[in-house]
Amino acid sequence: MERVLLDYGSGGKASHRLIGELFLKYLGNEVLDRLDDAALLHVSSPISMSTDTFTVDPIFFPGGDIGSLAVHGTVNDVAMLGARPKYMTCGFIIEEGLPMAELERIVQSMGEAAREAGVLVVSGDTKVVPKGTVDKIFINTTGIGEIFVDEAPSGHRAAPGDAILISGFMGDHGLAILSKREGLTFEAPVLSDCASLNHLIVRLLEAIPSVHVLRDPTRGGLATTLNEIAGQSGVECRIFESKIPVRPEVSGGCSFLGLDPLYLANEGKFICILPQEHAEAALAIMRSDPLGADAAQIGDVRGEHPGKVVLETPLGGTRLMDMLEGEQLPRIC
Repeated sequence: MERVLLDYGSGGKASHRLIGELFLKYLGNEVLDRLDDAALLHVSSPISMSTDTFTVDPIFFPGGDIGSLAVHGTVNDVAMLGARPKYMTCGFIIEEGLPMAELERIVQSMGEAAREAGVLVVSGDTKVVPKGTVDKIFINTTGIGEIFVDEAPSGHRAAPGDAILISGFMGDHGLAILSKREGLTFEAPVLSDCASLNHLIVRLLEAIPSVHVLRDPTRGGLATTLNEIAGQSGVECRIFESKIPVRPEVSGGCSFLGLDPLYLANEGKFICILPQEHAEAALAIMRSDPLGADAAQIGDVRGEHPGKVVLETPLGGTRLMDMLEGEQLPRIC
């Protein structure tokens, strides 16, 4: 069939054909192939677990698609707790009439992203709903990983004197989605930074286990995520505008659209907060990986204004960076 029919969500023969001929083709492994009602998993240490739902519009965008995004976003959330992601589940809610070629492209992309990240898709579900009930396809995921550090990084552990690092340019994903959605073109193409960060995170934590905080600044961007950390830890996050890497095309696009790149979503970057004496070693590890090649120290943690994020401008002035109010860009992930 050229399009997804309601029959494919019935649980009958059509459903079994879809599972066998599409999902197992790209996502199959020794656990999923058993097709039991639940997955039998072996976990030998404390676990990190995260769940997420992906509704991005458009479903295909420069640098990725909803399938790869679902894997990358889930893997990254699990890894931020100092874990090696091992397993994930995925539930698909598909609109009747979605072209089968588009669904196959999405599932194939998920399979490739899962193999690159080293995770197994071990359980899943498919629902097909009448046309107009959802917009093309939504994907729900849950990820599980084994924590391998003695004390897991947490937003509650930032301390005065810590350095604030980021792994690269801010705002790429958000502007890539917006430009595709609105048909905007820029002098240089803007691509999503969508990527799985777990391999880099493992290398970083194996070398420097004293990392206090790891977070990926997705919805709400860098400013909102730092506000969350400042509130959790009861500290001030002081950042320096001149040290925050933003691509010229993203900066220019934001100026044109009236957006702030520090509030735009990222899907392949992370914040690392750790004692200042380990900052240079951490930056060296991050920069040795293509996903952290543009890593930088952008600020430090202080005790003066608990719960606040303070931005210092190139002229020496300061202003508070509040948490994002409302939805700057809906359906960004």
